[in-house]
Amino acid sequence: MKRREFLRLVGGGAATWPLAARAQQSAVPVVGVVSGQSPGIDGRNAASFRKGLRETGYVDGENVKVEYHWLEGQYDRLPALMTDLVRRQVAVIVATGNVASLAAKTATTTVPIVFAAGEDPVKLGLVASLARPGGNATGINFFVGELGAKRLRLLHDLVPKAVRVAVLVNRNNASSVEATLRAVQEAAPTMGLQTRIFNATTTGEIDAAFASFAHERPDILFVAPDAFFVSRFAQFSALAARDRIPATYSLRDFVAAGGLMSYGTDFADAFHHVGVYTGRILKGAKPADLPVMQSTKFEFVINLQTARALGIEVPPGLLSIADEVIE
Repeated sequence: MKRREFLRLVGGGAATWPLAARAQQSAVPVVGVVSGQSPGIDGRNAASFRKGLRETGYVDGENVKVEYHWLEGQYDRLPALMTDLVRRQVAVIVATGNVASLAAKTATTTVPIVFAAGEDPVKLGLVASLARPGGNATGINFFVGELGAKRLRLLHDLVPKAVRVAVLVNRNNASSVEATLRAVQEAAPTMGLQTRIFNATTTGEIDAAFASFAHERPDILFVAPDAFFVSRFAQFSALAARDRIPATYSLRDFVAAGGLMSYGTDFADAFHHVGVYTGRILKGAKPADLPVMQSTKFEFVINLQTARALGIEVPPGLLSIADEVIE
C-alpha cells in the first residue's frame, strides 16, 4: 500500500469514529420528567421512579437520559417547556399532577406520555377509558381529589368540636380545586361543618389568608393538594403553629415540618409504577395498550408533638390506624 493511500485510509477512519460515537450517544433515549413540585419534594420520589426504570432494564446515565424539570408551582412555564420537549422528540414525557398532565396532552398526540394525575383521568380528558387508554397517554391515578372527604373526616375526628372549616385552594390549579371543593363541600355538612373558601396563588397571599383567619376565626384548616402549596410546606407549618390552627395536608412533608396531620397517596409507590410504565414504553409498549393504574397505598401521618402544643388529645383509635406518628 502506498503511503498516500495509507494516510487517506487512516484519516477517513479517524473522521468516522467520532461520528459513530456521536450516533451512539444520540441513540440514548431521553425521558423528560415534568413535575409541578420542587426538587426537595419530588426529588425523593425520583429515586422510586428510577427504581421502576431499573426493573425494566434502564439505568439513568447509561442507556437512558432522564431530564428533570421542577416547576415549583409556576404553571405558566408549562407551555414553553412542553413545546421544547416535543420539538426535541424526547422518547417519553412523564408528567406529574393534573396541570402538567393536561399540558402534556395538549402539547402532543404522538410523543408517549406517562402521567401521575390526581383524579379520574377519563374525566380530565387524558384517556378514553381506564382499561384501554386509546391514545398516546397512560399512567396512574393517585386520587388526590377523591381523598378529600376522608382527610376532612380524620381532621374532624381529631377536633370533634370544630364547626367552621377554612378551605385554602390555589385557583391556578383549576382541576384540583374543582375536585377538592366537590369532595369537601359534600362531606362537610354530614359532619356539621360550615365551609369558607380562601384562595392563595403566591406566598404573600398565603400570608394574607392566614391573616384573615384572625377575623374569620375558623376552627380547623383544610389545605388543598397543590404543587405550589407543597413547595411552601415550611411556611404553612410555621403559620399554622403561630396561629394555633389545626390543619390537614395531603403530604407527609407538611407534618414532618410541624404540621398536625396528613392523609394521602404513598407517592413513592406511585412513582415506582410510573417508572415501570416508562421503561415498558421505552421497550416498545404502546400507551394505548397499558391500562391506567390506580393507587392502592395511602399514608396517614400525625405529629403528636404538634397535637400536644394545640391542646389536642389524639384518640387511641386514630393512633392505632396512623401509618406514622411523629413524636
